[in-house]
Formats: sequence, C-alpha cells, structure tokens
Amino acid sequence: MNALIKNIEADQMRSDIPEFRPGDSVRVHARIIEGTKERIQVFEGVVIKKSKQTQRGTATFTVRKVSYNIGVERTFLLHSPRIEKIEVTRHGAVRRARLFYLRPLRGKAARIKTKMHFHNVGEASDKSGSQSEAAVELNPAAVQAEEAPEVAVEETKES
Repeated sequence: MNALIKNIEADQMRSDIPEFRPGDSVRVHARIIEGTKERIQVFEGVVIKKSKQTQRGTATFTVRKVSYNIGVERTFLLHSPRIEKIEVTRHGAVRRARLFYLRPLRGKAARIKTKMHFHNVGEASDKSGSQSEAAVELNPAAVQAEEAPEVAVEETKES
C-alpha cells in the first residue's frame, strides 16, 4: 500500500516550483472556482512557514499579508493543481524557519531585510577580466559620483 501511495504522489509532483524559503515575498496565482466560473486570484505576501517535507505531495506553505489593517494568512499545498504559478518577488534575510513572531507586528516593525546576492561579482569578473570593472558594473552610483566633479570642473572653465 505504501508503494502505491508513493507512485500516486510521484505522478502529482510539480517540477515548475521555484525555490523559496520563509521570509521570501511571493505571489501565488491560485485558481478559484465560484459556481460554474473559474478565475485566477493572486495572493501576495511573506512566506511565514514552509513544511519540511517538500518532496512529498502533502507539502504546504503559509503566506501572510496585511489587507486593510487585517492580517490574512493562507496555507497552500505546494504541489496543488489549483496553483497556477508561484513568483518569488523578494528574498528575505531571516534566521528562523517559522516566522510567527510577525503576527502581532505592524508597519515598519514587520519589515524583513532583503537578502543581498553577491555571486554575480565572480561571473562579471570572469567575463570582463578584472574585478574592478565588475565592481563598477554593480555600483553605477559610484561611477556617476566620480564623473560628477569632472563635469562641474569643465563647466567652471567654460564660464
């Protein structure tokens, strides 16, 4: 019986699910059936919980959002056919697997820092040949700050 259940679950598993963790902001496009009509409803929020058993058909995740000053949490089955797609909009930097401490928090207190990804520096340095050029590509504001005084000096020479 156990092998039969595993075979059925293997048929239902989805391969188009992006990798996300608690603290990430996601947009879940869920298919809603109202009577005879069917529509897609987007639920956007922060993942506060994700079950450990992601390789099974019973894996779930919970998304929390605040709508009109009311906290709304919705639990989805990860491999559900009712989920059209999942978009990860932001990766959050958290150090917990369950973010239930966000429930009583409001406004700025409920913000989650964005996780910074610096692995692009190595890729850019391989393409261009030097790491200084890669750093310039990642920080265009620094380049503009360096160019700005030169432009100001040229304007003073002309007048």
